[in-house]
Amino acid sequence: MSRTLGLDEARRIALAAQGFAARRPGLTGEARIRRLIERLGLLQIDSVNVLVRAHYLPLFSRLGSYDRTILDRLAAHHDRPVRPAGRRLFEYWGHEASLLPVAAQPLLRWRMARARSGKGVWQGVRAVAEARPDLVARIRDEIQDRGPLAAGELTAPEKGQGGWWGWSDSKTALEWLFWTGEITAAGRRGFERVYDLTERVLPPEIVHAATPDPAEAATKLTAHAARALGIATAGDLRDYWRLPVDLASIALARLVEAGDLVPVSVEGWRPQAYLVRDAVLPRKVTARALLVPFDPLIFERSRTERLFGFRYRIEIYTPAHKRLHGYYVLPFLLGDRLAARVDLKAERATGCLLVRSAHLEPQSEPDATAAALAQELVALAGWLGLSQVRVEPDNPFDRLLRTALAPLA
Repeated sequence: MSRTLGLDEARRIALAAQGFAARRPGLTGEARIRRLIERLGLLQIDSVNVLVRAHYLPLFSRLGSYDRTILDRLAAHHDRPVRPAGRRLFEYWGHEASLLPVAAQPLLRWRMARARSGKGVWQGVRAVAEARPDLVARIRDEIQDRGPLAAGELTAPEKGQGGWWGWSDSKTALEWLFWTGEITAAGRRGFERVYDLTERVLPPEIVHAATPDPAEAATKLTAHAARALGIATAGDLRDYWRLPVDLASIALARLVEAGDLVPVSVEGWRPQAYLVRDAVLPRKVTARALLVPFDPLIFERSRTERLFGFRYRIEIYTPAHKRLHGYYVLPFLLGDRLAARVDLKAERATGCLLVRSAHLEPQSEPDATAAALAQELVALAGWLGLSQVRVEPDNPFDRLLRTALAPLA
């Protein structure tokens, strides 16, 4: 008979696996940041900058205040060139577009190969590549001769019809080359990717590393996902790296056969769960963290609902009058529960962290949640270089939050 775990135990295992069971360190340097990124496996990238770019916040959520220029340096998100031997992170499709440790690149070459055959690629990107192979070849040759280059630096860029996210044909061709692994991001200027040939960006030992067969790569990726999740369903494991069903099934069977994953039941879960063989089950979790919508703890929404009883949808593309909770809403983790959610905006011109809405979750204690959330908002504002926190709306929980913030101002 399989072991049965209570839902509270599953939550604590998941939180420990994601790095929320340990106290935040007083001082965070490059080594600790690198260890956490390797533990998570990826930091998802997103263009929304209403608060802070998405890849920065998961580190703050777990480590507290840290110097963002360290991550910029690791990811080459600055104007200074990074020699291949010194590169620690690269960009590619992990969960979605992600920052990944360079050691993951060989494990994702099967995805690049599938892209070259037209599989797993956005339709608009594939369509331009199929219709304009001459353009793709010309852009690759130009990057080889002149790189690194941003899209706007290409010679006589093709304008196209603007039908794919408003991208030109040249930009779409760049994304095809990126997807197939021929080029990668040498860095970013602001948020604009600068592209170069992959062999000129990655360390030589990565470029020349053997390419594992797809099933072996998927097994290693699934094992990494399992360690990052602690306990998960087959769907959770597959989603972490967005694996195709065929490879995910092979990987799961191999890991179960090897004893690395143990089938278990979780109270209230209908799907079969799998527990990492050496998963940590802390007696208590005392975390306090705001979670970006793309945090790996919560980016699989059905898992978030199973673990926390927390239905979460990002409402950026929902018309304002139809939003339930706000534009850029961050769940608030307190202990081992998601206790509240807040819609936040960094008003950089006024030095203010604006709380545009705050919602207390059912079963959360109002005063304790408001007090803890106030402390976390002040910490977040300080890390972002903002001098104040302002609560905009006026309902009972907002008033509690405003009261809790007053002595911290």
